[in-house]
Amino acid sequence: MIMTDIDKQSLNGAQWLAQTLAKNQVSHVFFIDAVLRNTLVQMGIPGEHAVKRVLAHSEKSAAYMADGYARISGRPGFCFAQSVGAANLAAGLQDAWLGQSPVIALTGRKPATFQHRNAYQEIPHTPLFSAVTKRSAAVDTADDLPRLLRQACRDATTGRPGPVHLDMLGIYGDQVERDHTSQPVASIDALQHGLAFHRTAPDAERLQAAAQQLNTTNKIVIVAGRGATLSGAGPALLAVAEKLQAPIATELGALELVPYDHPGFIGAAGRYAAPPANEIIYQADLVFFIGSDTGELVTDAWQVPGLHQKVMQIDVDPAEFGRSYADTFGLAGDPKATLTQLLPLIDAKPADAEYLQWAQERVQRWRSDLRQDETSTATPIHVSRLMDAINTTLPADAIVVADTGFSATWTATHLQLDGDKQQYLHAAGSLGWAFPAAIGAKCAAPDRPVLCFTGDGGLYYHLSELETAKRLGYPLVVVVNNNSGFGQGWKNIRNTQGELPGDPREIACFGPTDFAAIAKAFGIQAHRVEQPDALEATLRDAFAANEVVLIDVITDFELRTPEPWLPTS
Repeated sequence: MIMTDIDKQSLNGAQWLAQTLAKNQVSHVFFIDAVLRNTLVQMGIPGEHAVKRVLAHSEKSAAYMADGYARISGRPGFCFAQSVGAANLAAGLQDAWLGQSPVIALTGRKPATFQHRNAYQEIPHTPLFSAVTKRSAAVDTADDLPRLLRQACRDATTGRPGPVHLDMLGIYGDQVERDHTSQPVASIDALQHGLAFHRTAPDAERLQAAAQQLNTTNKIVIVAGRGATLSGAGPALLAVAEKLQAPIATELGALELVPYDHPGFIGAAGRYAAPPANEIIYQADLVFFIGSDTGELVTDAWQVPGLHQKVMQIDVDPAEFGRSYADTFGLAGDPKATLTQLLPLIDAKPADAEYLQWAQERVQRWRSDLRQDETSTATPIHVSRLMDAINTTLPADAIVVADTGFSATWTATHLQLDGDKQQYLHAAGSLGWAFPAAIGAKCAAPDRPVLCFTGDGGLYYHLSELETAKRLGYPLVVVVNNNSGFGQGWKNIRNTQGELPGDPREIACFGPTDFAAIAKAFGIQAHRVEQPDALEATLRDAFAANEVVLIDVITDFELRTPEPWLPTS
C-alpha cells in the first residue's frame, strides 16, 4: 500500500484528543477506567502533550472533580466513563447543571450492531444525559471529533454555562480513538478563554429605561447571583450599589463577590439566609436581581421578595424574565457589561439614605448577637465557634468548598470573605459533592489553599477519594463537621415522630466514627478536635502543611443553623 501525504500527516483520534487538550491548556482530566485508554496513554507521554490523569473511585466523583476544576479555572473540566458507567456519570452532572458549570463528559458506547439486542451492560445514553446537559452528541469517527469538541466547548461556556455530553463510538470510545483524522490540532477559543469570552449588553434605549426606574425609586436592594460571579461583575456590582445606596444580598454562588465588611452587605438571601437579609429584601420598593435566576433557594420558595414586589433583572437568558415575578423589568446581557454601561446613567442617591441605614443597623444587631455563639466554649463544639476559627485562619487567597445542606447554611451565614482573592464554591444540590469538588478545585489552582467544609454525612459519600487526594499529593485541608448524623433533618424527624413509639435516631444518626483514624489509615495527616480552644492552632498548622490534612471536629448534633426571616415569622 502506498502512503499518501494525508496519511502521513494524520493523527488517530486518541492522539488528536490528547494533543488538543494539552495545546488548549487543560491541565487535568478525571475518569474511571476503562475508557479512552489510548488517549490517556498519549496524555501521559512526557513532554508538550502531558496532561495530568486523575483516576477517581466512582464516576460521580470524577464528575464532581471536573465540576470543581471548571468552577475555579473558568474553563471546561473533562470527565470520562466507559459505557456501563455512563448512568453514574450522568447522575454526577446534576450539580454542574444546577451550578452553571462548564463540564464536558465523554462516554463510550457499543457500536450499532450491539444496540437493540440486549447488549451486556448497555442502555441508551442520550436520555440519561438529556436532563443535565445543554447538548448530547454522538461522535462516530475521528473526523467528527474536532467539530463536535469545538461545539461542545462553545455550548458549555456561552449563554448560561453548563455540561455537555459527547458519546464516543466503542465501549471504551476506542473505535474513535483508532480512527484517523487529517484535521490539525488547533486552538479552541472557548476552551482557552472559558467563560464570558463573548459579552452582550442591552441596547441604549433599554438601559436608559432601566436607569429611569432606578433613579426614581427610593428603596432598592440588590440580589447578586451566580451569573454575576461567572461574568466577573464584582467591582461593577459594588459601584452600582454604592451609587444607588442599595443594600446587597447574594445567592450562595455570589457570596465571594462582596466583602463581608462592606457597609452595604446584608448576607445571603433566601432559604440559607442570615435572618436580617430576607426582612430587608421584603421592605424594598424594587429588588434588583443581577445574574440571579429568582429560583426557589434564593427566594425561599418565592416568599422573599413577595410576588407583589417589583423586580429588575439582569440575565444572559431573557427567558428568565417574569418566570416567577410578573412585574419584572428585564435587561438581557452579561452582568458585567450591562452594569458597566448602566453605571454612568444612574444618579447618585443621598449618602444618608434611610433604607440603607436601617439595613445596616439591622445587620449589625444580628452580627453582635451572633458573637455569643462564635465565642462559645461549649463541648461538643458549637459550629459557629468552628466557623469563627475558620474566619480567623483562612488565608487571603483561599478557596472554600462547601457541601449542601447544613454545610452550605453554616458557611452562608458565617463565612467572612474579603471580596477579593478568596473564592467560595458550594454544592448546588448533591450531598457529598464538596470533597471530590475540592480535589478538582485544587487541581485547577495548585498554588492556592483549598479548604473543604463538609459534614460526616457528606464525607461518607466519597470517603474513598481520600486515597485519590493522597495519591495526587496536593495540599488540601478537609474540615469535617462531625455530629454523627444528618443534622439538617433532625428537627423535622423529631416533630414527625412526636409521641409515636420508636427511636427517631434510627432515621438520622450514624456512628460515632473517628474520621481522623480513617484518614490516618489512608496515610493522611489527621487531627481529631474535641475542644474549641484547639481549633485555630490546628487550622493554622493544616494550612501550613504541604500535604492533605483532615480535621475531624466533634460538634453538637442538636444545633440548628440560624433561621431565615420570612413574612409569616
